[in-house]
Order: sequence, then C-alpha cells, then structure tokens
Amino acid sequence: MQEKDKNKLEEKFKPILENSSHVSWKPRTMLYPLPAVMISCGENEDDYNIITVSWVGTICSNPPMCYISIRPERHSYEIIKRTKEFVINLSNEDLAEATDWCGVKSGKDFNKFKEMKLTHQKGKMVDAPIIMESPLCIECKVKEIISLGSHDMFIAEVVNIQANAQYIDKESGIFDFQKANLITNSHGRYYKLGEEIGKFGWSLKKK
Repeated sequence: MQEKDKNKLEEKFKPILENSSHVSWKPRTMLYPLPAVMISCGENEDDYNIITVSWVGTICSNPPMCYISIRPERHSYEIIKRTKEFVINLSNEDLAEATDWCGVKSGKDFNKFKEMKLTHQKGKMVDAPIIMESPLCIECKVKEIISLGSHDMFIAEVVNIQANAQYIDKESGIFDFQKANLITNSHGRYYKLGEEIGKFGWSLKKK
C-alpha cells in the first residue's frame, strides 16, 4: 500500500475510532484463526491431487463427521465429487511452503506430490492417498454435498485416522499437538500455534 493511500485510510477511519470502541463492517468471513490443511484426493497415482483449504472443520462427534468447502472451479472439486473420498492432512511448520504452494497452483498443470517432494500412500479405508509427511491424516468419505454459493460443502464421515508415530507420546499414547507444531491461517497469513494456556474445564478448578 502506497503512503498516500495509507493516509487516506487513516483520515477516513480516525473519526470513527476516536468516538467508538467498535467499528461495523459489511458481512464477511472473519472467523480466524483457521486450520491450514492439505486435502489429498484421487483414486490412483495418475489421479492424485492436493488442494489446500481453510474452510474445514468438525461438525459431529458420533459418528465423527467433518466438512470441507471448495469452489466448484477448483481441479480437486470434480475429483472429490466423483470419488466421494478425501483425506485431511494436517500441516506443520515443515510443510508450510508445500501447504501454500498447493493452494496457489493447479493440479491441472502440476503433479503436486512430485513438485513438493511429498510422499503418497493409499489410505487404509479410502483409495485417496495420505501425505506421509503430515503429522495426522484423516480419511473421509463424503455423505452429502451442499451448494452454498461461492463454495460447495462436502459433509463427510471420518472412517480412519493415521497418526505419525513421532508425534505420539510414548507413555500416554496421546497425539502431542504441541510437538506436531501445527500451523494456522489467519486472513491469508500463516502462523504457528502458541503455547498451551489451559485445558478444558480448567476455569472451574481455579476457583
């Protein structure tokens, strides 16, 4: 942003900020931070692709279900729509560059596994591949597709999870998310997760 444009913005918002603790904006997607994950899909090596998404989340505990939202014009959209399968691969700091690259390049033009030197392996319960370098791979089968507007939502059931053994605590057998060094997306920028500040229910124990 040029200095003159910056000054214009400051002049525009200065009176508002000086007289109000909050400023109203037009409706937009402002729920941050968000996951930054790589979605792998395809039935065979010639079909395999990766798309980076942040519109992803959990929607049910039992049965375990999640969703991803993808624009219909994306290359992976038709693959997932056809196969009804995908894998959510969590990303960490080591995979940050690959995560970004797979989000800005199209599988129509590149073999993303080859370009980013990522290793694929067929899932245990799906034909879609997992990314072996990922700390945690969530295998999913699509149950429903909902057209929303700019994106279509793929509602899916989690059918298997593959965790990288190096991130599993040997004593408890629990996946160590802190050690996995996962990353998030906040308004187009990537961040590492910070330190733990508490755990579920800790506020009650403080009293």
